[in-house]
Amino acid sequence: MLPGDTLSREGCLAYFHGRVPGFHVGGKTALSWRGIWQNVSFREILTLWGDQPKRLPTWFTQRFPCRYQATQLFDEELRNGFGLQPLPSGRSDILVSVPERALLELLSDVGKTQSLQEARQLVEGLQTLREKTLDELLAHTTRIKVVRLAELVGREMGLPWAETAKRHSHRIGGGKRWIAVAKTGERLDLRRS
Repeated sequence: MLPGDTLSREGCLAYFHGRVPGFHVGGKTALSWRGIWQNVSFREILTLWGDQPKRLPTWFTQRFPCRYQATQLFDEELRNGFGLQPLPSGRSDILVSVPERALLELLSDVGKTQSLQEARQLVEGLQTLREKTLDELLAHTTRIKVVRLAELVGREMGLPWAETAKRHSHRIGGGKRWIAVAKTGERLDLRRS
C-alpha cells in the first residue's frame, strides 16, 4: 500500500487466494453473499476456509473480523476446487463456496461457532439445492457430524434433498446415534433414521 491508501476487503481476499492453498469464502458468509441469510449482523464476521492451517495477519483481522479454518471436510478424491466459484458479479480471483458446499461448511461449524437453531433457519432458505452437486459433495464428506446434520435438518424440514443426505448417512456409518456437546453446552443427538 502507498500512504493514504485504504485496504479493500476484496483486494485482501484476492491476495490470500494467491498465497493460501484452497483459500475461499465459505459457510455462513458464502450463503450470505449468495443471497441466503437469516439474521442481519451489526458487523459481519467473515467465514474463511483453506487447505492448510494458517494464521491470518493482524493487519487484516483488525480491519475485517473473520474466522479462518482448515477443517478437512472432504476426502482427497474430491476434485480440487469442486464447489468453489467466483460470484457472478465479483472478482474472478475470489472463490466463494456454492450453496451446496456452504451448507456442509455451515453444518461443520455447528457446535463450534454456529448454533443449531440458526443453522436450521439458514437451511430453510436452501430449498433449491442442486441435488447432483450435493450428492457429489456428500459422497466425499468424511465428517459423520456433517452428514448426520444434513440428514436431520433435511428430514425435519421435508427438503427435496433429504433422501440424498439419508443415503450418505447410511454410507458413512458410525452407529445409530452420534452424540456431542457443543461449546455452548447445546447437546447434539444425531440419530440415523
